[in-house]
Order: sequence, then structure tokens, then C-alpha cells
Amino acid sequence: MLYYLFEYLESEYQFPGATLFQFITFRAAMAIILSLLISTIYGKRIINFLRKKQMGESIRELGLDGQAEKAGTPTMGGIIIILATLVPVLLFAKLDNIYVILLIITTLWMGVIGFTDDYLKIKRKDKEGLAGKFKIIGQVGLGLIVGCTMYFHNDITIKEEKVKSETEQIVNAGEEVSDFNPAMKSTKTTIPFFKNNEFDYSDLITWISPEMEKYAWLIFIPIVIFIVTAVSNGANLTDGIDGLAAGSSAIMVLTLALFAWVSGNIIFSDYLNVMYIPKSGEMTIYITAFAGALVGFLWYNTYPAQVFMGDTGSLTIGGIIAVIAIAIRKEFLIPILCGIFFIETVSVMMQVSWFKYTKKRHGEGRRIFLMSPLHHHYQKKGIHESKIVTRFWIVGIFMAIIAVITLKVR
Repeated sequence: MLYYLFEYLESEYQFPGATLFQFITFRAAMAIILSLLISTIYGKRIINFLRKKQMGESIRELGLDGQAEKAGTPTMGGIIIILATLVPVLLFAKLDNIYVILLIITTLWMGVIGFTDDYLKIKRKDKEGLAGKFKIIGQVGLGLIVGCTMYFHNDITIKEEKVKSETEQIVNAGEEVSDFNPAMKSTKTTIPFFKNNEFDYSDLITWISPEMEKYAWLIFIPIVIFIVTAVSNGANLTDGIDGLAAGSSAIMVLTLALFAWVSGNIIFSDYLNVMYIPKSGEMTIYITAFAGALVGFLWYNTYPAQVFMGDTGSLTIGGIIAVIAIAIRKEFLIPILCGIFFIETVSVMMQVSWFKYTKKRHGEGRRIFLMSPLHHHYQKKGIHESKIVTRFWIVGIFMAIIAVITLKVR
């Protein structure tokens, strides 16, 4: 909203400083500052409100140290993250940008699913909350919206660099910016660590016949649905100890902000040989607001936590990260960048699969880990949760650095 106000003031009255709002970097900085202020200042009030309404967490007995003390801690703290993200976005972002619209829909959609789950757990004393099949339906529904929008919406395009002859390259050697073809619809994405790293999903079906390209959505949309579902569930599994999910997510999100800004900037995308995605740079405002909200939430969520994010927060976080990665064509980086989510999810899959296999084979289920997800395994080993969280953050930073260097290392 402020963007349009200052655009009007600059064009009509030459208002001093109004041109600053034309710069994504300025608006991103303002967004992260405001989101930090909202989440830290108003976060306390929301926590008090949740406590007053007796929105306390009911803790399942898992035999973990310090578990009993957490009973009654307010949950649904994801509301803080959602509000602290949306307010700066509404003020500083271009609200007609399709990527921003898609992220707002993602936030509200997953927020409602998570809120419903938390509400059922607390108010109806149902430990299972929202039935798993309804969560999956909700995640699939979001994936369907995102996939259809990415594939069919005319504003979601890429621009490819023109292939020049040797003579043209010599003549234009002094130019800073390469020539690009007109914007076009594409199902191309990027694969890390490969020199010619573009991959087109349509190739998975056009081998049958080139005419099959028009049916590429049959491949693309299910893949999007899988990614959204997998990452949101991964974030949900990671939210098990104080500060782990919020801190790890903040690292991932700040890295995605860099990717979004580079992908939407014609100069830097050309210099780094990254796919240029018109209008995607506007996502930087949303991502920085989201990062500020996560960091501000950590003020109250670090050990000992004054509030838990609940599924309201964890499902929303996972959904947003998945959609950003898909939008900037970096979904193949998710196992690296979201390595914490990936490891936590794999640990659960390994534990459950091995237990079922050994029970069927030997009549007694056996375990790989003392407990899954992985962070509970270390808790069982007697390591304090604050140390586990810090070490997971360090691993997350390491994975983020690896993700960033894929911009050049191929």
C-alpha cells in the first residue's frame, strides 16, 4: 500500500525520498525491520492472550528430560509469524505481483489448516487434532493451486539469454548486460552443481512425442504437489524442541531471499548465469518480512520457550519455503538448503520402516534411533536441547553456504 502511495507522491508532487520505494532492497530492509518489531513487541501480547484463553500445549509423555515443565505453554504461536509477515508485505510489496499473491495465499491456506489442527487438540482435547487425511488433502489442494498457477498464469515466465555468434560476442564484448529473448512460459528448472544445469519437466513426457509438450502439466503439477506436501511435513516434524524449527527456517529463508533477488535482477542473473525470472525479485520483500517474523518469534521460542508455534506455524513455514523454492526454480536445492527438514523426515521414515520390517521378520520391532525424529534421539542420549538446537543451526548454516555456492560452482 505504501508503495503505491509513494509512487503517486513521486509522480505527482516529486515528494522527497519517494523514489526510495522503487528499490526492492530498500523495501526489503523496511519489511524485515517492521516484521521484527511486530513479532517482538506484539508477540508478548499475543502470548498473553493465548495464555488467557488457555491455549496451552498438552504434552505427550515420551520420557524426555524437561518435558513435564512444558505442559501448559501457549501454542498457536504461528499466529505471531503470520501477522508479522503479512503486515509488512501489505505495506511494502507490490500487491498485484503474482508471486506475492501466491505467497499470501500459501500463508493463509496453510495457516488455516494448522490453526484448525491446533484448535482441535486444545479445545476438544483431541491429541490427534485434525485427521491426517484432511491435512494431506489441504496440502495437496495448495500444491494444486501453486502448480496450476505456475503452469498456466501468463505472468509467470522466464527469459533466456540469446545465443550469439562468435562475431556478435566480439562486437558486444564491452556490454554489461547480455541480450535476452522475450519472456516465455516454461517448465524449466535448475539442477545444482551442473554446468548446463537447466532441466525441463516437459522432457519427461516429450520423449514419447514432441506433441506431448502440451500435456507437460500432467508431470509438473504432481511434482509441485509432492514438494509442497513433503516440505510442509518436514517442517512439522522438525518443530519438536524449543527454537529448532524457527531458527533453522530463518537460515533457509534468508538464503532464499538472496536467490530470489538474484533471479529477479537482470544484471546479477546474467553475471552469475542464473535463470532470469521477471517479477520474481518482488518476492524478496515477502521473504525478508518472513525472515524477520521468524527471528522475532525466536525471542520467545528459544529455550525455555514462552510459546510454541504449533502446526499453525510449522505447516505454514514449510508451505512458504516450498512455494518460494518452486517459484525461483530452485526446488532441486531443497534437500541441501532444507537439509534439517530432510534429515528429520528421513530419520522418521527409516525408524518406522525398520520397525515394521523387523517386527514382521523377527516378531519384535527394532529401532535404528533411540527415538525419532532425530532431535529426540540426541535428547535420549542426554544432550541438552539448547545444545542440540545450536548444533542443528550450525549444520543449517553449513548447508545454506553450500546452497549459495551453487550459484557459481558447477
